[in-house]
Amino acid sequence: MKVLSIDTSNYVLGIALLEGEKVVGEFITNLPKNHSVRVMPAIQQLLQECGIRANELEKIVVAKGPGSYTGVRIGVTIAKTLAWSLNIPLVGVSSLEVVAANGRYFDGVISPIFDARRGQVYTGLYRYHGQDLYCEKSDQIILLTDWLTELKSEETKVLFIGNDLPIHEEKIKTGLAELAYVAPYTDWNPRPSELALLGRNREPEDVHTFVPNYIRMAEAEANWLGKRQG
Repeated sequence: MKVLSIDTSNYVLGIALLEGEKVVGEFITNLPKNHSVRVMPAIQQLLQECGIRANELEKIVVAKGPGSYTGVRIGVTIAKTLAWSLNIPLVGVSSLEVVAANGRYFDGVISPIFDARRGQVYTGLYRYHGQDLYCEKSDQIILLTDWLTELKSEETKVLFIGNDLPIHEEKIKTGLAELAYVAPYTDWNPRPSELALLGRNREPEDVHTFVPNYIRMAEAEANWLGKRQG
């Protein structure tokens, strides 16, 4: 099966092609540049360099959020458009789960971290059983202090992973002490090939009704609704 994966949910732009048990190609940057301008040329270049035509693709897998409101929307829109135009299945995978997948060899639970401002983080709790990644606590937005209190009560070691760790690392180490493990920075980027692998065998979703998982509304949308309700 030829699978194209797309992740624009944060600063990292990731595109990958998976064919059977082989990563045919992978494109990753971690730059604060406009994904809307760069993602389609990146897909086209990767397909061309790997010698695969768009009509040969058999599944599209996209990181569906949480993350940057605009970034998530860009990736999902492109994935839906490709899946619809090529008439192939579409699968969405949690953007946090993709980051957690980099902790495959950690003997404990994995907490991917995206900064959500005002002391909050997007996170969830994952654990590997063999080669399979399971979600133990659903993705959520939560005050970091509350999350650390919750994790401390579990009394198990936790691997924290993600590009926003420098913002919160001091509080994490203070709050959990010896239970806190921080992944090396080379593991912080979500890997689009892992995204493709996670979604390859999952049931497809309806292209027309598929929506991103923002977890919370964009601030502008929340303000607009507040004014209408007021």
